[in-house]
Amino acid sequence: MGDPIVPDTHEKSKIVLIGGFLGAGKTTLLKEILSSGSDMSDTVVIVNEFGDVGIDGSMLQGEKSDVIELTNGCICCTLLVDLTVMLKKIAEDFHPRYIVIEASGVADPRSIIGAVKQDHVKAYVELYKTVTVMDADCWMVRELLGELFSLQLQTADLILLNKMDLLDKGDVGRCLDWLHEMVPHAQVVPTLHCRIDPETIWNEPAREDHPEDRGSGDLKEIYEAYDSGHHGHGSDSGEGHHVKAVESGYKAFSFQDDGTVDEEAFKRFIQELRWEMFRVKGTVRFKDRTMLFNLVGGKSDWTPWNGSPETRLAFVGWDVDGDETIKKLKECVAS
Repeated sequence: MGDPIVPDTHEKSKIVLIGGFLGAGKTTLLKEILSSGSDMSDTVVIVNEFGDVGIDGSMLQGEKSDVIELTNGCICCTLLVDLTVMLKKIAEDFHPRYIVIEASGVADPRSIIGAVKQDHVKAYVELYKTVTVMDADCWMVRELLGELFSLQLQTADLILLNKMDLLDKGDVGRCLDWLHEMVPHAQVVPTLHCRIDPETIWNEPAREDHPEDRGSGDLKEIYEAYDSGHHGHGSDSGEGHHVKAVESGYKAFSFQDDGTVDEEAFKRFIQELRWEMFRVKGTVRFKDRTMLFNLVGGKSDWTPWNGSPETRLAFVGWDVDGDETIKKLKECVAS
């Protein structure tokens, strides 16, 4: 039997799979996504909990999206058939742009990815992005966590290194080095309470078979995503864990200049940035054109820019020297 035929009037629903070990912050990330300013009216959320009582789904009720719970089993094994039936029905009946799946902490992402690619499902949905939330504390005991922990990282397009304040300052760089070496294709973004620029979730994955990753929007979003206040969603690890981003080492700064930037010098400047500089975004004015530049978690892309011909960049990093960074960037500007 051939693949099912889907009317051409509807595009496939895009699957965003959120995985990670128990307690890493997956539900916190979902709340962050759903409570952002993004239009979530065309998004359906599926929450899977291993036990028979749903908790995460109730926590997400009232947000700007439909939430469906799958309980009493794991969607990578006992509930796999239920998941494929549900995905097909959701796509047929509602045609959402996105279907976000929060897998249980014990789920093998390979099984879920395989289910999405089955013939009777793939005509309706497509895997768009795999996001893994990693508890920074897990890095200290990574050798004890087994194959599942490794698989959850290896299958990720985007890794959120969450609860950064649990690591000693000297360990942050070593952890980022380890992640980029272990999963070189993935974007890696450090977070507190899974606070992240929403477009990082919805952007096209920065992998070789998806080269069209695009960055857009107001530069102010970066600062809003990493502000120093607590936003009332609750901490990932309990009462008393509310730590301001500035106090934990997060730094945001910017650079603006209307001069011409030497392209080769700027590219060297970007290559020499530390992993801790996990976000750079804005416009860069070269001799013959101005480009929109977007760097997220070690992966970058360029987009033609038809607006004001100036260099205007915003930086977000962890324990980075803003003054030294700006000094080196100024050396790229032609005199």
